[in-house]
Amino acid sequence: MPTPLQDYLFDLRGFLLLERAVSPEEVQKINRAIDAIPPLKPGQWFGNVHYQEQPPEVGVNYQNILEGGAAFEELIDHPAWIDLMNRYVGGDDGLFIDEAFVNLRGPGQAIQLHSGGHKRRIRTQFRFHNSQFRCGQVNVLLALTDIGPGDGATMVIPGSHKSNLPHPKFVEAYAGKQDKSVDQVDGAIEVHLKAGDAILFVDCIAHGSAERANPGERRILVCRYGPQWGNTRFGYVPSKDLVRRLTPPRQAIVQPIPPLAP
Repeated sequence: MPTPLQDYLFDLRGFLLLERAVSPEEVQKINRAIDAIPPLKPGQWFGNVHYQEQPPEVGVNYQNILEGGAAFEELIDHPAWIDLMNRYVGGDDGLFIDEAFVNLRGPGQAIQLHSGGHKRRIRTQFRFHNSQFRCGQVNVLLALTDIGPGDGATMVIPGSHKSNLPHPKFVEAYAGKQDKSVDQVDGAIEVHLKAGDAILFVDCIAHGSAERANPGERRILVCRYGPQWGNTRFGYVPSKDLVRRLTPPRQAIVQPIPPLAP
């Protein structure tokens, strides 16, 4: 179970830093599995892993990554965060991973500021009522490489999951003037991670990334957890082979409501 301090910081800031969440051996396994994916073009598949079509400045996304093998399946109910997910999504609502992907990002690439509590979206909402958290989507972002200054770190605006007003940068974005990164956003901080560290955050916190300035590649893996009644973000359906391989607790997260047909 989360500690009282973790509950306090998650409520206050909207995120937690999980140091050494995953062991060096697990990080190596995940990176080897990513390296085994052959060169793909946007829209192409490697088995059931999909190279998502998206603007090139945000990097490469390998979506549906839980289909990529045991190294990814082991993250579904990883002990470093599964109790936190049950607490912050709401334990009696069950859990469901509605999106899981690997992102690879090189020099000059970034993702802009997005989300924010002012939108009050049900899917990404932050709620606390009767001593229980009821968050619509809680993300774990796992660093697969060291991410320090100049590496294109994830950036968040602490406390923005409760904001009533949009950040002025969002107002600029609505006018078609959005920056491609979060580097110049007042109130945003970089979250530096060592490989194996993770940041856990409610999705309605305003977030994005710094632009990568250093050579090399930033690698992260993201799993988004919500209540079991949710739906997949992009329509990916778990394969029968994946569901068959999973332990019952993992099946209950990947496919909490099995298809029903005559």
